[in-house]
Amino acid sequence: MHAPPTGSAAFRGAPSPSRRRGLAATLAATLAATLLAFLPSGPAHADPIEGGGDLGPNVIVFDPSTPGIQGRLDEVFKQQESAQFGSGRYQFLFKPGTYNGLNAQLGFYTSVSGLGLSPDDVSINGDVTVDAGWFNGNATQNFWRSAENLSLNPVNGTNRWAVSQAAPFRRMHVKGGLNLAPDGYGWASGGYIADSKIDGSVGPYSQQQWYTRDSQVGGWQNAVWNMTFSGVEGAPAQSFPDPPYTTLETTPTSREKPFLHLDGDAYKVFVPEKRSDARGVTWDSGAPAGSSIDLDQFYVVKPGATAQTINAALDQGLNLLFTPGVYHVDETIEVNRADTVVLGLGLATIIPDNGVTAMKVADVDGVKLAGFLIDAGPVNSETLLEVGPEGSSADHSANPTTVQDVFIRIGGAGPGKATTSMVVNSDDTIIDHTWVWRADHGDGVGWDTNRADFGVRVNGDDVLATGLFVEHFNKYDVEWYGERGRTIFFQNEKAYDAPNQAAIQNGDTKGYAAYRVDDSVEQHEGWGMGSYCYYNVDPTIQQHNGFQAPVKPGVKFHHLLVVSLGGQGQYERVINDTGGPTSGTSTIPSVVVQFP
Repeated sequence: MHAPPTGSAAFRGAPSPSRRRGLAATLAATLAATLLAFLPSGPAHADPIEGGGDLGPNVIVFDPSTPGIQGRLDEVFKQQESAQFGSGRYQFLFKPGTYNGLNAQLGFYTSVSGLGLSPDDVSINGDVTVDAGWFNGNATQNFWRSAENLSLNPVNGTNRWAVSQAAPFRRMHVKGGLNLAPDGYGWASGGYIADSKIDGSVGPYSQQQWYTRDSQVGGWQNAVWNMTFSGVEGAPAQSFPDPPYTTLETTPTSREKPFLHLDGDAYKVFVPEKRSDARGVTWDSGAPAGSSIDLDQFYVVKPGATAQTINAALDQGLNLLFTPGVYHVDETIEVNRADTVVLGLGLATIIPDNGVTAMKVADVDGVKLAGFLIDAGPVNSETLLEVGPEGSSADHSANPTTVQDVFIRIGGAGPGKATTSMVVNSDDTIIDHTWVWRADHGDGVGWDTNRADFGVRVNGDDVLATGLFVEHFNKYDVEWYGERGRTIFFQNEKAYDAPNQAAIQNGDTKGYAAYRVDDSVEQHEGWGMGSYCYYNVDPTIQQHNGFQAPVKPGVKFHHLLVVSLGGQGQYERVINDTGGPTSGTSTIPSVVVQFP
């Protein structure tokens, strides 16, 4: 459709009678449309959406006088222990006070959090445990669970947290040691700690890799392939590759994840302030810096809510608090207001229907996305999460958007497809702990069944990733086009299920790099980054390299490694044409300490 010509030759001279009738009809239609715009209509004038309210049936709140706490914890664990792709979602909340003799075992899609402003406001004389008995002592599939904002006095002096990806340990105070391995020291492939204090030593034991940010530890016992620290008091000295410790004194920019807390009897969401050159925890010297938002400023999203209602709440100026559940959306959730908080409890899960993008964020300041899972639907989505529209250029350095504990999954729970999972267009965005995963097991899994070519694409400038886990994409797992990007810790596995060498051929290159910096980029830097291959369908596949980047003075990498898992496929180089090949079945990394 085109607007009617105005001031053009079509309006010169006296109009004919037929034209006068046409003009009259046009003016009448215009007048009618104008009047209609001021008359009450449907959804635009519907009753306002209420903020606040209760937290729904799958948020379970305890205070120290609550009877049967252990029984309720055990009941949920029994249901969720092996429900890797189930629909159950649970959030346990502990009000401030002291709790004795508890062991909160956490299964899939289960989160446990304290409701104080400091972890020490909720003291559990007991444990918050993740182990791997359900999987015969193998912890490599202990995903999608979390612990936050609690203090623990472990019964035997050490708390066990044997997890792999998508299992954050935030704002925790362990008054003892922390064991990151399963009972029996089976395989484990984690993990992430932030804003936490462990008075004793952390024992990774069998953990292949780990990232710890802005924390304090009493010691760190060992390393396997890649242990990375930024802003951690008590971290081991940098010594990569033997042992493979990457240690940065500070984190360049960070802002802790928003969290629910109680102010008297009222629920509020605390939003921590941004820190620069951060080191240590935010809460050790009194109340953390930041501000609280009343719950009545949130639309409390409960199962059954529609995308239309969610968007109407956002348009009304409300934030979003997703309670535990699975949410199908048939239109994109549009986050357009600066400083909007979108917070999930209990790994709330958003599934886009009919190939829509699940969520888009405008190019505005200070949006906080945290604590939810996006699960691709069976109809291909071009993207699943977009931070800023294409061409975003606003300066957000004073108040960046943060993406924290936001996980993306393609397949596993059923067929899912997405061309590019996460696209970051807004400058200065902080990606603080994500796992973007094309499933290698579960339902709806196959080279073309859960097709997903690209994991994360960064177009914005000055984007910082702290704790970037991206795995199994059909082509590039990460592509970076923005200037001055930085990644502190990267963990990757190439797609297991490539049927043959031809399926991954990239022009004249064997395979697609796990992490590619575009040739146009002048400045980029990365620390503590690993890519692994396990081509179990065709173990003869050769992957040329794990990393690809332009050779320029401003493009720098520190502590890179590639690993062939049991000789199932091999890498020829680490980055570009640099670094030795992997070989044999010994699962020994090939490393590059500095590039170039």
